[in-house]
Amino acid sequence: MDTPYRPEGWTIRQVIHHVADSHHHSYIRFKWAMTEQNPVIKAYEENTWANQHDYNQPIALSILHIKAVHAKLVYYLKGLTEKDLKRTFIHPESGDTVSLNQNVGIYAWHSNHHYAHIYELLKRKGWL
Repeated sequence: MDTPYRPEGWTIRQVIHHVADSHHHSYIRFKWAMTEQNPVIKAYEENTWANQHDYNQPIALSILHIKAVHAKLVYYLKGLTEKDLKRTFIHPESGDTVSLNQNVGIYAWHSNHHYAHIYELLKRKGWL
């Protein structure tokens, strides 16, 4: 759990905690975009978060968190219309306007991206 997936990279533990936090933020971003007109969302310093003491805890809580957030997000998304998915928010770091439809794809990619980090480390180390 405490092996970095690449030199100077996060550990497996940090990656899993990061996915939980990141997808929690995503859920909130969907809600902001549905309740405010093109809001500027709150960004956060991912590396600073990954170095907080709670990222040392066992991954079980973050895995439960991911399951719960994904279940809530799927339920929420299923209730949105095509018109709803065109609603947008602004990301303050890039200034980009992001539609909710785009955000679905971003976070699907995000899960796969970090899964690949973990999977490739496990393969490289012969742990599979």
